[in-house]
Amino acid sequence: MSPRAGHPGPPARTLAFVESPVQLLNVLEWAHAVGVPAREGAGAELTLVVLAPTDPMTRGQLRRMADLARDEGYEVRWEEARGGASAPFQTVGALAGALRRAGRIVMGDPFSRYVQLLLTITRAPELVVVDDGTATMEFVAQLARGERLVRWHRKGGPPGPRDLLFAPVSATARRRLTPSGGRRVEVFSAMPVTETPDGVTVTANEFAWTRARFGPPRVTKSADLVGTSLVETGVVDAGRYLAAVQALAKAHGATRYFAHRRESTPKLHRLAVETGLEIVRPDLPLELIARRGPIGSTVLSFPSTVVHTLPLALKGTGVRVAVCDIDPAWLTAHASPRAQGFLSGVTGTARDTHRLTTVVPGT
Repeated sequence: MSPRAGHPGPPARTLAFVESPVQLLNVLEWAHAVGVPAREGAGAELTLVVLAPTDPMTRGQLRRMADLARDEGYEVRWEEARGGASAPFQTVGALAGALRRAGRIVMGDPFSRYVQLLLTITRAPELVVVDDGTATMEFVAQLARGERLVRWHRKGGPPGPRDLLFAPVSATARRRLTPSGGRRVEVFSAMPVTETPDGVTVTANEFAWTRARFGPPRVTKSADLVGTSLVETGVVDAGRYLAAVQALAKAHGATRYFAHRRESTPKLHRLAVETGLEIVRPDLPLELIARRGPIGSTVLSFPSTVVHTLPLALKGTGVRVAVCDIDPAWLTAHASPRAQGFLSGVTGTARDTHRLTTVVPGT
């Protein structure tokens, strides 16, 4: 049984903090790439700490990924980091000793307030940031420009009261993530990095662990469509999104819709009824689902992480990944001024993908 909050486990040289299934997958990719020994228990070289969210879909995928990590021989700690008002204090208290002893910290989301708070405790001389999707691109760019760390879909608005209250912690975390004479910072990423901060090492994530562990998949003749949470984050209008999915599925003969873990049940029900698509709720990150198969010969996506990661995970299978741009007319009135430019950049920098003309619903 893995240690829980309040029961600190054995000291580990490397601590990895993850809050999503994709982050955990990319920690496994990083460990495979750098050759971290897999020895569970007191001699563990790597301990993965899951800061568990409350969302049921995310928790389910994280538990499956945690099982895969244990199968690889790594130690996993599951922390109910958001299980009530006192949970953050218990979690931080339980991890403080291990944080101070660790020689290397690996994290999946440097924008996370939880992770930023933990960074104020550690003095580890080596910090590694692994992919948390397209946010990695914005993190590296903001670090290079010396800006405060703000998620791309929130950028452009004034900071709220909680942002101001947390500002000193965020500033300390940003300093920790800035290389110095005694501190090395690495970014392990499958995303395009165009602005590299001084002193930061960028290592390419080739999804070698995923390809070695799973597949190759059976490839079908149909097309699959990948969902996005842009509606849930307030970037894209729900009605416009549904119409675009319908038009895209009709134009390319898609039969399945792989839902993003954050997509709402009412939206997915409406999609199923109005488009006829089979809605699939993956129990693992899409890179693993696709690699295990079956998968369509064409995978259709809007701008998202998968337009960068799926070509790597599916390398050598013959599967075509195609991306459809977001029409500016689909954006909500509340979308960040940065939204259109950022999403266009996600599409424009994707390698080994086919760029589709923006679909026009009703044509």
